[in-house]
Amino acid sequence: MSIASDLIRGHTEAIILANLIEGDSYGYKINKAILSNTEQQYELKEATLYTAFKRLEEAGSISSYWGDETIGARRRYYSITNEGKKTYHRLKQEWQTAKKLIDKLIMGEENGND
Repeated sequence: MSIASDLIRGHTEAIILANLIEGDSYGYKINKAILSNTEQQYELKEATLYTAFKRLEEAGSISSYWGDETIGARRRYYSITNEGKKTYHRLKQEWQTAKKLIDKLIMGEENGND
């Protein structure tokens, strides 16, 4: 079953915040987690991911810092702020509400809705 990329794309910031609520991370690792969690069915484009990081940082939802890797390239890490946690919980609630409404609109009688 293919995933509707347009539907998911509208929730990029919530997806990123959900990853960061588990702990600080960096872009490549977050994208690999998304790919793994969707059983290889969905991956964010790099430009989409880093544009979302910029929006979230400008909104005060995340902060970033450079890692101190001694081997390989330095990584920019992102951490969720208190404001970001509030945003995550709000976006999660909005998703749950939208999901219920879409289920009712699409599933109709299958969900017991006449």
